[in-house]
Formats: sequence, structure tokens, C-alpha cells
Amino acid sequence: MLALCQRHDAAEEKLMTIKRILCAVDGSKVTGRVAGCAVELAQATRAKLTFVVVNVVPTRMRRTHYWDAESMTAAAAQSNKQLAAAVKIAKAVEFTGYQCVVASGSSVADAIVDYAAKNKADHIVMGTSTTNELARLLLGSVAMAVVSHAKVPVTVVK
Repeated sequence: MLALCQRHDAAEEKLMTIKRILCAVDGSKVTGRVAGCAVELAQATRAKLTFVVVNVVPTRMRRTHYWDAESMTAAAAQSNKQLAAAVKIAKAVEFTGYQCVVASGSSVADAIVDYAAKNKADHIVMGTSTTNELARLLLGSVAMAVVSHAKVPVTVVK
């Protein structure tokens, strides 16, 4: 019994070292659960929470320096819509220790992992909405890629 208590205390101590949580949201049906999990973890650890949405930019478009105002406005509106559910969850429990950011890249998983590394996130929370058994087994391609490449713990919420 003592060994279990020691493991629990060690786990709690590790949990308390979380200072920055990155929560990837995409506006899907699981976004509410993902944001809720991230907010709970942030509250429990007193960590700062960053909600991130990824704008996918095809490689050929990243090479151009010209983006028209209509494209920029549409991208911003889409990002705001995707972040809205997460912000609603945080506000519902009066959690204010969050920020919202938009990352971009040609791969959602790479953008999440890169943002987490550059901003020294201690933990990543993200979702998966796979529907078939094989896909569930593999977590989904984005979740699997993040779990495989992230240098920090990843919580995947279904």
C-alpha cells in the first residue's frame, strides 16, 4: 500500500510541474471535451493554457508573399469560430488563465508539435474523433503523429 501512495505522490508532484499547457482545438464535436479536459488540468496545476487552432497552408502557397484581404479575413473568421467553443468552456467555469493563438503550417500535427516546442509547452491536450475501430486503435492520423513526435506528454481526448 505504501508503494502505491509513493507512486501517487510522485505522479502528483510530476503533475504539479506543468506550467504551460497547449490545447489544440479544431471546432469539431470533441472540441468541448478537449477544452474541458485542458481547463481542468490547467486549474489543477495552476498552469497557463493556450488554445491553438491550426490554419493549414499548402506548401506552394507558403512560397508566395501575396495574400488578398478576402483570404485573410476568411481565415481569421474560421480560426475565431474554431476557438469559440474552447473559450466558451473556459468562461463557463470562470477560468481566465488562457490565451488563444493561431498557428499555421502544411501539416496540422507538425504545426502543433512545433508550436509546443517553440513555446515550451509542458503538456499537449488534443482530441480525436475517429469513428471506426481500426482508426480508434491508431488514435487518428493527426493525434498519432503528435503523440509520436511531441517531446512532452500528450493527452488525447475522445
